[in-house]
Amino acid sequence: MILLAISLYIAILFSIGFLSYRKHQTASDFIIGARSLSYWLTAMAAHASDMSAWLFLGFPSVIFSGGLFNVWLAVGLTLFMLLNWLCIAPRVRIKTEEYNSMTFSSFFESRFHDTSGMIRMFTAILSFIFYAIYISAGIVGLGILVDTLFGINYTLAISVGIFVVVPYLFIGGYTTLAWIDLFQGLFLLCVIVLVPMVVLPKVGGFHGIQHALALQGRNFSLIPNSSPTTLWRIFFSICGWGLGYFGQPHIITKFMGIKKVSHIKKSMFVGMSWQVIALGSATLLGLIAIPYFAQGIGNPELVFVEMVKATFSPFIMALILCGVLGATISTMDSQILVLASSLTEDFYKRIFHKNATSKQLLWISRIFVLAVTAFAFIIAFFKISTIYSLVLYAWSGLGSTFGPLLVFSLYSKRANQYGAWAGLIVGGVVAIIWPVLNRMLSIEVPTLVPGFLFSSLAIYVMSWITSGKRDHRAKD
Repeated sequence: MILLAISLYIAILFSIGFLSYRKHQTASDFIIGARSLSYWLTAMAAHASDMSAWLFLGFPSVIFSGGLFNVWLAVGLTLFMLLNWLCIAPRVRIKTEEYNSMTFSSFFESRFHDTSGMIRMFTAILSFIFYAIYISAGIVGLGILVDTLFGINYTLAISVGIFVVVPYLFIGGYTTLAWIDLFQGLFLLCVIVLVPMVVLPKVGGFHGIQHALALQGRNFSLIPNSSPTTLWRIFFSICGWGLGYFGQPHIITKFMGIKKVSHIKKSMFVGMSWQVIALGSATLLGLIAIPYFAQGIGNPELVFVEMVKATFSPFIMALILCGVLGATISTMDSQILVLASSLTEDFYKRIFHKNATSKQLLWISRIFVLAVTAFAFIIAFFKISTIYSLVLYAWSGLGSTFGPLLVFSLYSKRANQYGAWAGLIVGGVVAIIWPVLNRMLSIEVPTLVPGFLFSSLAIYVMSWITSGKRDHRAKD
């Protein structure tokens, strides 16, 4: 029954990939879908590629372990994703078409008139570092799911997960992923809503949750007290994840593919409705897990999986857990495609074969898909950290590196290529070393806060300094 359910789900994904294959005959189609997506496809592609296995495995475990206070993470994500739609989406859609850019790096290079290739190089290197970690988190999630369902070796489990993701990504592309994200976004929304509705009565409803929290001496309040430390923690929880939205290429590129700028508001309404429902249900799952696993659980990231296994029949259980599979795949395929596209455009085309044809670039993109996946597989093999920690590190790195520069590129006329270089380097370095420095502080400061701040300062200061020098030379 489990194999039948999963086979049915995977067959649907492959069918979508096969049916959309003919639409991807050039690199432009493969990378950005010829800017032809409807507002429904754009909304689901942006949000489904955002919420990976983290939605089912990582976030509920944080609520389960830390209580309702950690819902401020979801508040921050919702607030900043709304700002992403309002402030970033329209401008990035217009500007990237104006500069004929298909990737972050090509847009930054054109926007700042960088003929040295430094922006492309820094962007590609930092993308590779953080996306490899991000993709490995998805592979770990797939491995945990397959291992839990079939009890097989972890290495074999993550191998099975890879063979689910790569084939249809290899034959498909941007539009294919958008159609798959539409299906998976709707499917996983049904799953994340259904499970808490079924399990909540089994723990005594909300009264049962409150009773369990009281027995464990934990606070049910969003604001336990008004001390400065608590208020700072709330601020850091909101910004520590939310700020990252401005610098996630696998999400921002979805805005670039919408057919008309005028459709963005409708797309925003669909996407934000989806996100509020999904995060609210994931929060409820974490709270339900507190009385459900009153005696504790070995791995908190498995509260959703174990809850589903104990509640539903094997066939329904397997279909529901395909929601985790879907969430993971939706994020992984977008990330792999973005990174492979960057390597194709920024390394192969610029350095090795500037006159490559569209057909050649299409196949090079597919080769990089395999290479990126293989490298992430190696990281996942060693399983160095939890899914939540891996995602947070990569998310913070991408947000600190690219978020400030994207905002400056869309809203500032004074920012220049020197500021762009400084912002990329400072943001990336701070994101890499801050987790180590954080241990010396009395209160934990999320990487995104100093990373975004220092990168923004670097862009502003370096642009101001170099602008003054040019003005001085012009007067002379």
